[in-house]
Amino acid sequence: MTVGADSAASAAACCAPLVTEPLGHDEAVELAHALKALADPTRLRLMSIVAASEGGEACVCDLIEPVGLSQSTVSHHLKVLTEAGFLTRSQRGTWAYFSLVPGALEGLAAVLGDA
Repeated sequence: MTVGADSAASAAACCAPLVTEPLGHDEAVELAHALKALADPTRLRLMSIVAASEGGEACVCDLIEPVGLSQSTVSHHLKVLTEAGFLTRSQRGTWAYFSLVPGALEGLAAVLGDA
């Protein structure tokens, strides 16, 4: 697995569910990276807002007010989620738009498995 834009997807692709076999060191590092990206209340809220937005995408300009943080702080959180492979970013003029990476959350859920 590689840390970066596809880490959530790669965690799901390379890792067997935790309940079926132990994780190797590299897989554990990658999974921890993905989980750390989600382990923040603001990031979870941002993911939820993006997912619930019309068309499944949201402009950063529409994400600032709901979380009550500055544009730079919201952008930082979005960058962390993008680097972890949960969101994609597209630029339109001066604004960035974010959408969920298809299957990223499902892939993470598959790795966590049914206990």
